Amino acid sequence: MEAIIQTKQLSHIYSAGTPFERAALNGVDFTAYRGEYLGIIGHTGSGKSTLIQHLNGLLKPTAGQVLYEGQDIWADPKLTRQTRFNVGLVFQYPEYQLFEETVYKDIAFGPGNMGLDEQEIDRRVRTAAAFVGLRDDQLEKSPFELSGGQKRRVAIAGVIAMEPKVLILDEPTAGLDPVGVESILGNIRDYHQAHNATVILVSHSMEEVARSVDRLVVVNDGVIPFHGSPEEVFRHAQQLEDMGLGVPMMTRVFNRLRAMGADISDPVYTIEQAKNAILKAKGVR
Repeated sequence: MEAIIQTKQLSHIYSAGTPFERAALNGVDFTAYRGEYLGIIGHTGSGKSTLIQHLNGLLKPTAGQVLYEGQDIWADPKLTRQTRFNVGLVFQYPEYQLFEETVYKDIAFGPGNMGLDEQEIDRRVRTAAAFVGLRDDQLEKSPFELSGGQKRRVAIAGVIAMEPKVLILDEPTAGLDPVGVESILGNIRDYHQAHNATVILVSHSMEEVARSVDRLVVVNDGVIPFHGSPEEVFRHAQQLEDMGLGVPMMTRVFNRLRAMGADISDPVYTIEQAKNAILKAKGVR
């Protein structure tokens, strides 16, 4: 697999040289591969938000490097600027950052800063709006007339419209009801598949990442203790519990069933896998 974005011995210290000095990252080596769907998990204060803000140059390392397609993004101001277009970052509760008069203008803001012509901006706005399920008639409305879930879609569309090669989303489903969660995750999957983009999903929800991502990176106390497929990561159940994360509810249930003697060998961390494991245990193929 080809690496698209990496950190090498990345460290970041907040308020260095003051009584409030705090090390948020300590020599982190991180890699995201081209076209993968990657999850990042960690408790509040673990360093995961600091990590992702380095990936598109919002934060500058105290030490170490951030590489995009093999180049240090801080080696040249032009590279730093271009990385911010190639690596799109959607913050938690991004609807609070809406500010334009219309939905259309808000989505167009990023592409406009890229220096694109009006025709290309219009194409990108309408394509991004369609990806997140916004209708054409909603584009001329004020974003503040929309529901909370629709505002979230507008904010995500504003990043998607820049057509980043890496799309990072920090808790994109926070505060949404189950229907809204499924809808937003579906929009993200559609973008990932249509553009073969690298998607990095940051989440507290073990269930959410378990059924969405190809690989998981665990961040704890400013380091990455382990990473791997969801199956590999959730084998570290006790370590995850000690970090305040835990494992998906389905994994806990089936671990308990195994401990009670149930003949279940396959990994279980999603509802679909639980269903298949039960059918298999009953001899139903």
